[in-house]
Amino acid sequence: MRLGAAFGVVTDLRLCLVGGLWPTILEICHVPSLLFQPLEISRVFMSRVWDLYGNSVDEAGRDVKKGLITPHAYGVVLDLGAGHGHTVNYLDHSRVTKYVAVEPNVHMHAELRRTASAAGYREGAGTLLILACGAENISTILSHLPAPHPPVDTLISVLTLCSIPSPQSTISALVTEVLKPRGQLLFYEHVLSERKDVVWWQRFWTPLWCIFFDGCRLDRPSHRWIEDVGGWAQGEGGVWGKEGETEEHLFWHRVGRFVKA
Repeated sequence: MRLGAAFGVVTDLRLCLVGGLWPTILEICHVPSLLFQPLEISRVFMSRVWDLYGNSVDEAGRDVKKGLITPHAYGVVLDLGAGHGHTVNYLDHSRVTKYVAVEPNVHMHAELRRTASAAGYREGAGTLLILACGAENISTILSHLPAPHPPVDTLISVLTLCSIPSPQSTISALVTEVLKPRGQLLFYEHVLSERKDVVWWQRFWTPLWCIFFDGCRLDRPSHRWIEDVGGWAQGEGGVWGKEGETEEHLFWHRVGRFVKA
């Protein structure tokens, strides 16, 4: 693996630290009690970084998401780790009845609400629901959605499974308890590489990366875990790569669509 590719993550770290560290320090000065809340500090930092780079990250995956989300998402859509709500811009409003955004970082909610409203999804109209919980909080998600259960037609995960706690059990519970029969899971994730040299570097950088980016890990085979849940309809969907992406990329992406049998 080329050293330039192996150390490319250093540039990403530097840019994010330069852009996010000072606003985070100012927030701590304003609210000193944050010093005793390391998780909250991480989320403040992540929200400031996302203010700066969220749109460019979205743009980098635009073609993938247009091909994955726009023609397939329908009904009640549950967006895991919604961030600023970029997913709503890929939804076909004529086919989606409700957008449910699961985003534990409350510092992102104001922008998320603005983005969703601009796309025609509003809480007052009953077409938008923002939940300040994680994807792993299955009971909380279900308690906010009307019976019958499972209540969701489309589960969407965009660059989220890299950071959720207990990912395998969470994915399984989401599919089993939240997703309707014949519902679908759509995902676009950076995952563990299939190249051993890239894997070594992914595992090398992950302990540092996850400290700054709210638990995000470079070394999760999320696409395999989704397949392993089982109970998927045969001959529908599958997993594919991101066009034009090199195999030695530390943020190696897989894209997929699965339909629950």
